[in-house]
Parts: sequence; structure tokens; C-alpha cells
Amino acid sequence: MGLFFNKESKEIPRPKGRVISLLNQKGGVGKTTMAFNVAHALSHQGKKVLCLDMDPQANLSLLCSQGVSLESDKNIFHLLLNSVRELKPLHTPVVFTEVVVRNEKIDLLPSGEELSGFELSVAGVSSPRQLILKRFLEKSNILNFYDYVVIDGPPTLGLLVVNILCATDGLLVPFRPDEFSRKGVDHLYEVLENIEDMGITQTPKVLAHIPNLVDYRRKQEGVDLEKIVNGLQERFGEPKVVDPFYNRASIVRSQAEKKSVFEFKGKEFNKLQGQFEHIAGLIEDWRQEGLQQ
Repeated sequence: MGLFFNKESKEIPRPKGRVISLLNQKGGVGKTTMAFNVAHALSHQGKKVLCLDMDPQANLSLLCSQGVSLESDKNIFHLLLNSVRELKPLHTPVVFTEVVVRNEKIDLLPSGEELSGFELSVAGVSSPRQLILKRFLEKSNILNFYDYVVIDGPPTLGLLVVNILCATDGLLVPFRPDEFSRKGVDHLYEVLENIEDMGITQTPKVLAHIPNLVDYRRKQEGVDLEKIVNGLQERFGEPKVVDPFYNRASIVRSQAEKKSVFEFKGKEFNKLQGQFEHIAGLIEDWRQEGLQQ
């Protein structure tokens, strides 16, 4: 596969691949299921996709590893530590090809509970700790091998999320139509503003806000959704909110069977497939626009 760390070149050319992350500080908004199906939608369009699980809970790893054994006890945590020269005493003898999980449609870099100790492990690093993931992706050849790296992040705003945001090109923000989720979106944007103020890297482009797990039977959710959309519009002018994903049995079934919605037939799944294909189309249009600049 030819993955390596480039020790000679100081200036690394812009790779073809793009990093897409799904984040919200509020948990329970369906980030993992969204990341899984967005990755499959991109793969369905012929793109080479790597899912990168950056949540210590490792739920995306469980979804992506259907029919495949997670043989290695190493994960993205070990690769990140190996990429930091100052942490040599903590390095483990493992490389990308020994950690990545091959699947028929998408590949996976799994997470593990060790990732919960990431912040403590890098506390003494003198180089920018916010850029460890970004530099790992830049120094490796991953982004020249894949069209997209799709990241599922934890429902926090700690150093892991800051690393994800600093490494991200395009951001998708799933949310539920409730006050807690709205606050989670607000907190996420505060972190984005802090990253912009630091000036250490380019802040990611918000590609879409995704209303998820919407209960169409509750009128109040419609009212709350309208409030959130209006708030986003006041803040950004163009909030880029896609059509809601309703909380239906079909999405629950696909998750329970560890399958994407593209592996099912029926009217309900056709609707979901179209929604995820729309998001994949937004992502690819944005990527192509960037490649032409």
C-alpha cells in the first residue's frame, strides 16, 4: 500500500484526500450512525474511504468490523503516539498496515479504550499537541491513498476533539431538535472560533447541519427544529441544514445488524439512501471545487 512517513520533505504537497468529521458536544445525536452511512454513501459513489474512529467508546469500530475480526490489540491511539518523536519511550512496534481493518467497501482505523488517556499521554509534549492527528495524516501517505477519511469524534470538547477539528477539512454537525443539542452546537462553534484565533491551522468548512432522530409525531420537535434553524441562520446567514432524518425503525434495524442503509431494499430505505447520497453529493461537490482552485 506504500504508507510511510516522509522524513526528508519539509513541504508536503496538498493530497487528493479530504478529512470529513462528524461532531457535536452533545451525545446521543446519532453521530456514529451518520458517520457510518455517510462513509458508505461516498463508497457507493465509487470513492475510496477510510473510517477513522476517534471515540474511545469505539462504536464506529464495532459497526465497521462486521464480518471482520479485530485481530490486533493496537489502534489509532498507538499510531498517534508513534508519530510523536518526543514520546519515543511510549512507542509500540506497530504500523498502519497492521492496524487498519480491510472491508469490502470501506476500511477502518479502529479506536480503543486507550484513547481515553490520549490527553494525559501527550501532556508533556512541547510541540503543538493540537496538531498531532493532523501531522500524522500529513506525514503518512493516507490522504493520497483514500479519497476521504471519515472521522467519528467523541461527545466532548477536550484535546481529542481539538485534534480532530485541526485535522478536518469538512465538518458535518448532526443535532437533535432540543435545547441540549443546540447548546452542544454552540459550544462546538466556540471551539472553532478558538482554533481560528490560535491561527495554527485552517479552520474546517462546515458543510452541513443534520437534524437527526427527529420524532415526527411530536409537534414540539418541529417547533424546536425551527428555532435552531433560525438561530443558525441569524449566526451564519446560510445555515446549510439538510432535510431531517426521522427516528424510524429502519435506521434502528440497520444499526442493529451492523449494515449500512444501502444494504437494504424497500421504500423506507430508498428514502434514507437518497438522503445520505445527497450529503455525499454535497461533500464531493465541495471537494471537486477545492481541487479545481
